[in-house]
Amino acid sequence: GRVLTVISQKQKAALREAYKNKKLLPLDLRPKKTRAIRRRLTKHQLSLKTEREKKREKYFPMRKYAIKA
Repeated sequence: GRVLTVISQKQKAALREAYKNKKLLPLDLRPKKTRAIRRRLTKHQLSLKTEREKKREKYFPMRKYAIKA
């Protein structure tokens, strides 16, 4: 049993190495996580802003001023 485990681990490691810089990964090499996490938006998608939001932030920046005591 142990020999087979080692063999399959080596095969998997070799596959990971082969696919390291490719655009797409085979499903069995992708992170498993949970169904909910896999369906979440990516960090990049989450941080994207609409054109309107960008304009609003540009035209109304945070006001910086201090009151002298």
